[in-house]
Amino acid sequence: MSNTDIIIGEVVGTALLILLGGGVCAAVTLKKSKAQNAGWLAITFGWGFAVLTAAYVSAGVSGAHLNPAVTIGLAVTGGTPWDQVPLYIASQMVGAMIGAFLVWVAYYGQFQAHMADLAPQPDAVEGPDDAKAGPVLGVFSTGPEVRNAAMNLATEVIGTFVLLIAILTQGLNDSGKGLGTLGVLITALVVVSIGLSLGGPTGYAINPARDLGPRIVHALLPLKHKGRSDWGYAWVPVVGPLAGAALAGLLYNVAFA
Repeated sequence: MSNTDIIIGEVVGTALLILLGGGVCAAVTLKKSKAQNAGWLAITFGWGFAVLTAAYVSAGVSGAHLNPAVTIGLAVTGGTPWDQVPLYIASQMVGAMIGAFLVWVAYYGQFQAHMADLAPQPDAVEGPDDAKAGPVLGVFSTGPEVRNAAMNLATEVIGTFVLLIAILTQGLNDSGKGLGTLGVLITALVVVSIGLSLGGPTGYAINPARDLGPRIVHALLPLKHKGRSDWGYAWVPVVGPLAGAALAGLLYNVAFA
């Protein structure tokens, strides 16, 4: 797989993933959206369909990693050369940031309406106990319901382990070039399952680029009264998925290879 293939496939695919996945979060969260308050089922299936679309588009070009954790898991098992890992991850980060920016563009009016209603009064004073995350950060990245670093990290490790062991055991062809058509569908359904079963505690990032790229965009966007980007938590959805992927790769090497 050439460097050009990797860049094009991963940038385009990850941008589509975040556009559609972040888009369903925006649709459910923001005021003046026809899907506001559609609930957790809408979010989990929206992300599953986002994976299906993005992976189908990019599978034949770059192998549809779309996720640094997938890249690491494949590198551990020998499916991806280690010297290609930095290019994969950099492309995924760029794609994730593009996708997050496009969510803001698509929902610009809803963001404006939502933030106007949430704007603090002139005499409001922020205190030390204010929320660590801004009011629309959940459109861009994940956050825990119960803030405990060890528990949150464990949840992300477990969720990503499930994703990677599913991909490694059934989704890859023998040449290691990526997901087949059936593998794309199964992987998308696995993502839905993870969201429904394991997404409650942290919002199931299970993808460092999916969380960190949009979090950076949230920090940079000119959204008035957007609040904080919760950088104190940002390491959890990066370290947890990478650790879960490495563990899945090691288990695959021992038990399935």
